[in-house]
Amino acid sequence: MPKKKNYTKQEVLDLCARYMTESKVAYVSKAADFAERAHRDQIRKSGEPYFVHPVQVASILAELKMDPDTVITGFLHDVVEDTGITLDDIAYFFSPTIATLVDGVTKLGKFKYKSHEEQLAENHRKMLLAMANDLRVIMVKLADRLHNLRTLKWHRPEKQVSIATETLEIYAPLADRLGMNQIKWELEDTSLRYMDPESYYSIVQLVDSKRDERAQFIQQTIDELQTQVEASITGKFEIYGRPKHIYSIYRKMKDQGKEFDQIYDLQAIRVLVETIRDCYAVLGIVHTNWKPLPGRFKDYIAMPKANMYQSIHTTVVGNQPSPVEVQIRTYEMHEVAEYGVAAHWAYKMGNHEKVEASPLDAQLDWFNQIAELQDDSKDATDFMESVKEDIFQDNVYVFTPTGDVTELPAGSYPLDFAYSIHSEVGNKTIGVKVNGKIEPLNYQLKNGDIVEILTSPNSAGPSRDWVNLVKTSRARNRIKRFFKLQDRDQAMEQGKHALEETLENMGYKLKEVYKKDDVAKTLDRFNFSTEEDLFAAIGFGELSSTAVANRLTERDRRLKAAEKNRESVEDTLKESEEQKKLQKNQKTSSHVRRKASKSSSGVVVEGLDSLLVRLAHCCNPVPGDDIVGYITKGRGVSVHRRDCKNVQVSEEEQDRLIPVEWEDGPKNTENNYEVEIVVEGEDRSGFLNEILQVITPIAGSVTNIIGNVNHDDNSVKVRLRFVIQNVNQLDKIIDRVRSIPDVYVVYRAKE
Repeated sequence: MPKKKNYTKQEVLDLCARYMTESKVAYVSKAADFAERAHRDQIRKSGEPYFVHPVQVASILAELKMDPDTVITGFLHDVVEDTGITLDDIAYFFSPTIATLVDGVTKLGKFKYKSHEEQLAENHRKMLLAMANDLRVIMVKLADRLHNLRTLKWHRPEKQVSIATETLEIYAPLADRLGMNQIKWELEDTSLRYMDPESYYSIVQLVDSKRDERAQFIQQTIDELQTQVEASITGKFEIYGRPKHIYSIYRKMKDQGKEFDQIYDLQAIRVLVETIRDCYAVLGIVHTNWKPLPGRFKDYIAMPKANMYQSIHTTVVGNQPSPVEVQIRTYEMHEVAEYGVAAHWAYKMGNHEKVEASPLDAQLDWFNQIAELQDDSKDATDFMESVKEDIFQDNVYVFTPTGDVTELPAGSYPLDFAYSIHSEVGNKTIGVKVNGKIEPLNYQLKNGDIVEILTSPNSAGPSRDWVNLVKTSRARNRIKRFFKLQDRDQAMEQGKHALEETLENMGYKLKEVYKKDDVAKTLDRFNFSTEEDLFAAIGFGELSSTAVANRLTERDRRLKAAEKNRESVEDTLKESEEQKKLQKNQKTSSHVRRKASKSSSGVVVEGLDSLLVRLAHCCNPVPGDDIVGYITKGRGVSVHRRDCKNVQVSEEEQDRLIPVEWEDGPKNTENNYEVEIVVEGEDRSGFLNEILQVITPIAGSVTNIIGNVNHDDNSVKVRLRFVIQNVNQLDKIIDRVRSIPDVYVVYRAKE
């Protein structure tokens, strides 16, 4: 798969034509045209048309010979996130399946989350769960990230490091887990270049400095091996040298504390043959002619990796003092080693459906773990930590007594193995045998260990300190769940007692408010099926007793509040009538009263000209806004925008809301009003100055500015308060601010 070529739309379609039917190529072409129109006016940071990006993403997928739906998703993957196109549009013009794939790679909206880290975790969770449902989601996402890395030079240094770090933590391990080594290697090497450029270029220079010397040695070894293999096997074969990737050298130097000169396997020899029998024949030739290094032989054909990788690895020493690694595999194994699951899912000419995924099921069992981790995690951040801990770490491979292979994160213990089999096996564990010998539960498992879990039906269950004897989140969550169920009765009593105390502090007795209808509504509100579940949740600290007490007493408190509100409204209206009589006696004309009201607020309250009227500071209404009045206690009428959250009142308080209107309508040009907007964008020099240059020619004056910079993603949020005369001026300002480069979003502050 080429790494740097920039494809045109037509070249991508030509790639598709090599393995798709004519009708399917036309279908892909329709998507390409659709995406081109949707991204028509957008520009990337490099200055290229934005459409260049989806074309390159689709080209990577076409190189992998992915099915038409996946290539189409490559073209469309950003249209929902970056244009006005919706998922419903995708489903209508293409198919619900493609809409689901596009949704899987579309980021969630920013407004729901408290921090950049929380948003990132939610996006990763959404992507991984979508991937668990349809593997093609991650294919598109990996292609998307690969092209973004190729164009990373156009971003600021802080953004480069952030994206590269995320790639090494999430996307490169995913590519590795899926066996897509071609993509994994490029992701890793490119990310390192931006994360630690000094180390990257130092290794590149060291590799280049002795390249000729190593190449000569490798070629000599290849020539010798070629002669031996030609004489021994009759089938087709291929032998060539393969240089080690920069990131793998970097990791070996860092993890093992080695200098560059201490790393010998900078280049490997790869032998491709037609059959498994030929693989072992070549292995015999290698070990006959060169001396194998102890502990450096791995047979991944007999025991494949979890990502379906199969190959024989052996490191040998010949006439030269430097060891050399030899990798032996079949052509079919090589295809899987390079492209992983994509090699199994490759779209075949004339096949209108995706390739049957059943051969992958055994190797991709970890997909099921993703759903389990989601169920056991309290939030997105916890979920992602569990994924990194259980799925993305290095692994050990151990055997059951019957010879089945189990994969666990490196550093796992026997209890991790027990709970990976079944929760009941873990709960009933009383000991463990490793390689036929009794070992303690804190024994750390190693590759090749034969593990036998000793259980007893009479076991009382796990010990509470077992949480310190497991590595995986899966085992830890199973242990915690056991004790949660065991402690349920005690938690129910504690929860009921806590609720009674909270109600007493509010002036209620549990018997008074524990009515059938209110209890049913409370259970429904908090998603519990029984009262016992509710009490237990309070006892475990999962639910606040105050929240439950508020729900149970809600109806009674509403009735009392409504009665109090009615009395308050009557008092306010009575006070208004008395003021009217007094002003009438003083012979004050309604014209003068109306003018006074206008000079202070510009708002008219029908039938209550003499009542004090003020504009609410929570939402700062201006002429042209849809407004409503709220009768306050002793402070007259407070005027709010109708969408202000402070006037979204209950039915009992509806009596407090009264109609109001702007005296001069929406085109006021006399009074001045303060308004506040929020601008979010990329932090850069001159950003605030450009915003002010747009605002000041229209607004009367800028009265307040507050700015917050998020250094994690190099973004900035600015709140600006300024004076205008009507909503038309505000709309004009917002439209012009939106056109400033690097502005993400502009909106009017609601409070």
